[in-house]
Amino acid sequence: MTDRPPIETFDSAEAAAEAATAAIVERLQAALIDRGAGHLCVTGGRSPGPVYDRLKDSPLDWSHVQVTLSDERWVDESSPDSNARLVRERLLTGPAAAATFVSLRGDDADPEHGAWAADLRVAPLIPFDAVLLGMGEDGHFASLFPGNPALEHGLDPAGARLVVHAPTGSPTGAPPQDRVSLTLHALMTAGLILVLVSGPAKRAVLDQDGDLPIHHLIRAYQGELRLLWSA
Repeated sequence: MTDRPPIETFDSAEAAAEAATAAIVERLQAALIDRGAGHLCVTGGRSPGPVYDRLKDSPLDWSHVQVTLSDERWVDESSPDSNARLVRERLLTGPAAAATFVSLRGDDADPEHGAWAADLRVAPLIPFDAVLLGMGEDGHFASLFPGNPALEHGLDPAGARLVVHAPTGSPTGAPPQDRVSLTLHALMTAGLILVLVSGPAKRAVLDQDGDLPIHHLIRAYQGELRLLWSA
């Protein structure tokens, strides 16, 4: 992408969620018509919930849609910290319950081996038709945190890995659980990436062109990137 995308400003989080939902439905519908299948990557956190509440009732052929996550905490799916739990409770209900969910959290005892196993499960979903991401005030997306050892492979657009282990305790202040995360390489061929954020601190990050993970994504990605912000 030669030009930095504009930051789309919405009066409310609800309005931003409406825009994100419409964009995802459009992409999935086009994919279903074009090849009979749709691949969607979604995220955890607080921001996407209203999108899922709208998306789940969309009149799509959900039985031919596969859904995965941009990242996952290395916890059981019954944990309130599990992103998979959020997706199952808020998105994969009603009509969308017919979709196939591809979990990043498998049966492996440790997240390092789990990341390699998730890599194999995610590979058939590449390229994604649509990706919904959030962003932290530190500029992280997925579980690619500034200062984390996962960044070396995670932010390499030409890297071989689709999923990496983001270890706990690095950087200081990161969430206490180990995580697995999609890489920039996994996202690079997506047809559409939506970054959904709110609040002045996150707006300040998006206004910059620095060295934080989100800035690497914005500069490297060649597809349609939409930055959706609400106060």
